Amino acid sequence: MAKLKDVLPKNLSEGCRYCYQGAKLVLFITGRCDRDCWYCPLSRERKNRDVIFANDQKITTPSEAIPWAEIMDARGTGVTGGEPLLEIERVVEFCSYLKDHFGKDHHIHLYTSHAPTVEELTALRPCVDEMRMHPPHEEWNCILESRFPEAIANAKRMGFSIGIEVPSLPGLRYFFPLLDSLDFLNINQLEWGDSCAEAMRERKLELVNPLCNAIKGSTKWACEINGHPKVHYCTSTFKDSVQLRERLKRTARNSARPFDMITDDGTVMYGSMALGSDLDMILSCLKAGSCYEVMLDGTIEFDWQQMWKVPCKFGGERKIIERYPNGGMIVEVIPL
Repeated sequence: MAKLKDVLPKNLSEGCRYCYQGAKLVLFITGRCDRDCWYCPLSRERKNRDVIFANDQKITTPSEAIPWAEIMDARGTGVTGGEPLLEIERVVEFCSYLKDHFGKDHHIHLYTSHAPTVEELTALRPCVDEMRMHPPHEEWNCILESRFPEAIANAKRMGFSIGIEVPSLPGLRYFFPLLDSLDFLNINQLEWGDSCAEAMRERKLELVNPLCNAIKGSTKWACEINGHPKVHYCTSTFKDSVQLRERLKRTARNSARPFDMITDDGTVMYGSMALGSDLDMILSCLKAGSCYEVMLDGTIEFDWQQMWKVPCKFGGERKIIERYPNGGMIVEVIPL
């Protein structure tokens, strides 16, 4: 079977290559934004709020990001928001800290809907490797008259890898004249989100199917420009089935307990049983040397496959739990 690194598309930026491997920490630097894009998918927990997250964990300081990068063996970081440049001093502080801790090869890319000024680029250059600009949709048809071409030229001159990253909406053809000056152009499949659902309905947009967030017609819009060697189309399915899965697998390998079973999706499965006063009896039924953990809620967690060895007269409620690694979100609970 081919390894993931052997089947990477050739037109990926360096930042995207790490994302394909699930090797990028997602640093949400602020929810503040001076744009009001109708298609913004940010959750209400983050949108227009000055909060910081490392992956899905709320943090406040650069040092708090380190354990979340280490647990997934991150080889880089993607800085996103909101609008990161509204908190550029914070961006520099966090990214410099990450570079100092992990080394200069820790690859950092940053998203912005602004056309960065020379002063902003100068501040970012020591700690950011790749700039991903997101021109708002209303500027696409006049992109050559906007500030973005000048910002792209300045970023290239200063040594950044530079690209544009936008959702799949009508009008992508307007970016054709910029392709020669870019290192890459990423198109993200348009996705439904709770905070933009009403705007989606107003525009008569529909889901491809009820099991995913992809918007019907978004792939057709991407075809206006997709196929160019510098263009990469990132589907909603890929983000869920490859990018997220690979990140979970990396985290699971570093955080799973000896009795956690790592699934093909990167989640972990284990058994949970109410103890009562039967701990010794339960342990006597397990294979010699088996690992287990007694929880504060009065349950014991251990290899789910060994629950069948414990007679029903011992212990109480039993269930198999599947969850994201490192104590993450519970995916499924199967009562036994």
